[in-house]
Amino acid sequence: MLIRRAPMFKSSEITDQRLYLNRREFMVGAAALALAPGAASAGAPAGAAAGTPLQATKSDKFSIADKPTSFKDATAYNNFYEFGMEKEDPAKLAHLLKPRPWSVQVDGLVHKPKRFDIEEVLRFPLEERVYSLRCVEGWSMVIPWIGFPLASLLKQVEPTGAAKFLEFTTLKDPEQFPGQKPSFFGGSAVEWPYIEGLRLDEAMHPLTLVTVGMYGQVLPNQNGAPIRIVVPWKYGFKSAKSLVRIRLTEEQPKTAWEKAAPQEYGFYSNVNPTVDHPRWSQATERRIGEFMRRKTLMFNGYADQVASLYAGMDLKKNY
Repeated sequence: MLIRRAPMFKSSEITDQRLYLNRREFMVGAAALALAPGAASAGAPAGAAAGTPLQATKSDKFSIADKPTSFKDATAYNNFYEFGMEKEDPAKLAHLLKPRPWSVQVDGLVHKPKRFDIEEVLRFPLEERVYSLRCVEGWSMVIPWIGFPLASLLKQVEPTGAAKFLEFTTLKDPEQFPGQKPSFFGGSAVEWPYIEGLRLDEAMHPLTLVTVGMYGQVLPNQNGAPIRIVVPWKYGFKSAKSLVRIRLTEEQPKTAWEKAAPQEYGFYSNVNPTVDHPRWSQATERRIGEFMRRKTLMFNGYADQVASLYAGMDLKKNY
């Protein structure tokens, strides 16, 4: 796979976010269903088009002090394989995604399976948390995400005693996601729909975030609208985007990149500077917006909070 490095930007070249978001993206979701009475004060207004402000309580407890990456960089250079494999594809093709109406089915080994409409999701108490997210290719960003702990949603469906894992499924719709169409050379990099997974204790950890916004607004389409997961101590591809289903299982789910390249991508995919990718080192990273590389931190800097989840495990074997 050809890996493109991020271009360097000068502060004078950064476009104001209001100009960056094109007209078609602002129109996405304009015909959405209205929120239930009282919901607007807790979340986004009806329609929730790109750029719509999203109210949230800032969380110092779960936030890092690092300066956030610029809005432009965070929305113009990212991975969202459903749009394509190139870093520029998500922003270029984001207008094709229709994030309203939308719902997420939560089922499997639960006592109370339920379909959550996005309007209901937005009524959860929302927090703004500044998290670092590191990608397996060796770059990272710091983003003020808006969401709520995945544990809050799971408590509503009541997992059974047999539930040990979660399987996340992204929308499969090649008309909205051109990256899901067979390429000129035939086939795709991964099998669709995109599948990711977590252990139940990882999913219940307070750092694991159901994410509906960033930078004070609803999620832009290219960043996983309207609902995604953010797991900050794992490589970015573990944070599944545009979710339509969360299924609780007894068996460990087979994830998209495990199926595509099991020798390169394991189920856990914890950020670990001592375990290199077969094609490049993970010892250092480059934060987008910075020139110099920095040392990669174990668990992406969240070791104090999550290392106990893996006590006694061989993290080179369980990569």
